[in-house]
Amino acid sequence: MRGGSNGKRCSLTDVTVFIVGLVSGTGCSLTSKMLLSCKSIGKTGELEAFEFPLFQSWIMFVAMTCALPVHFVYDWYQRRALSEERASLTRAINAPGKARMPAWTYLVLAVPSCFDLVATVLCMFGLMYISVSVYQLLRGACIVFVALMKHYMLKDRQRGFQWMGVALLALAISMVGLTSVLGASADAEGKNPLVGIVLILGGALVQSLQYAFEEKMMTGEVSAPPLLVIGMEGLWGTLLCTCVLYPLAWVLPGHDHGHVEDPFNTYAMVTSSRTIQYILVWYFLFIFLYNSFGVLVTYLLNSVWHAILDNFRPITVWGADLFIFYAISHGTFGEEWNSSSYLELAGLGILLFGTAVYNASIRLPCFTYDSGSAMMATPMMARSPLIASALDHARAQGVPDELRDKVFTQYVAPQPPAATQYGFISVNTS
Repeated sequence: MRGGSNGKRCSLTDVTVFIVGLVSGTGCSLTSKMLLSCKSIGKTGELEAFEFPLFQSWIMFVAMTCALPVHFVYDWYQRRALSEERASLTRAINAPGKARMPAWTYLVLAVPSCFDLVATVLCMFGLMYISVSVYQLLRGACIVFVALMKHYMLKDRQRGFQWMGVALLALAISMVGLTSVLGASADAEGKNPLVGIVLILGGALVQSLQYAFEEKMMTGEVSAPPLLVIGMEGLWGTLLCTCVLYPLAWVLPGHDHGHVEDPFNTYAMVTSSRTIQYILVWYFLFIFLYNSFGVLVTYLLNSVWHAILDNFRPITVWGADLFIFYAISHGTFGEEWNSSSYLELAGLGILLFGTAVYNASIRLPCFTYDSGSAMMATPMMARSPLIASALDHARAQGVPDELRDKVFTQYVAPQPPAATQYGFISVNTS
């Protein structure tokens, strides 16, 4: 197994980071659907379904905000632990390209947070209507929308093989959506899966607008550690959700005791159910770990491995959901296998194949490729360009040869140079 751009073999640390990222990413989707499947005693003393997508979105942004203290604590620890000589070397290493993020950028990060908040809320509402495996697969529509945005809005012309990948992805998404409609069961409490499909596709469209905005307006302006960017987006999302969306959900009429979402009823149901409390803790931890280890996967290895991480999630989510249904909860949680699952399986295969075609991982004989094709198609379109740009900046800073040799000899060896450029984590690869 080979990792970073220098072709080194992945260490045990690299493999562990990748596995934790995959498990935590899978756990995010599973625990989110499990929460929506729970029931508890509400504020009126009656048993109610715990269907609070806005609350889940709020928890997600709070978990993202936790990236901020991790970044600042480690930064403080590293600065305190460095000797004077190593500190001077580090300053010299960071001097050529690592500019401090200006104060105004903290405010500008509120814009992608607005996109992210709307997309997340739409997807969370959509998840109430469909299974988590279909939800995970439908989010692949983001690649289709981003490709269209890049071609028509950013004037970044897509190649023929990329359009073939987009066509395959569109076919796969259509098959998966049809699966949800055909597999709708009588015990779905009258919920129309088409509503969920439309909401999730709407969320994917908003997410693609976010990525187009970041790529057009922000990736050249923001020069900051990735966890700092993630944490700031989480902080802004938390504030917007608390101060804007929750008041709107309280004022607008709905099915939650006369409101779209009643936070007092949410609190009552959380305090009444130990099961919900446990799942919430795991949901929070999975989101925090996925954001942290997802960054580490790209940072320690390369963006292709993050693409692999994202591509594996539909497989692990569906497999784990089936396992939970049959082996653990005995039908309480998870997803059963039915006749329409075969169509979903075919859609999954086409989705993975289409993604590989788009990323030039699989090269078709009817198209022309060059050495830059794979680089042009990656990182994965399901990732924020802002985070990808921050990672690329952290990895690609120029270092004078004499300083690089001295750092390697005294402090880094046998670590890869990226481990010292970021100031995020020190990994022993021996």
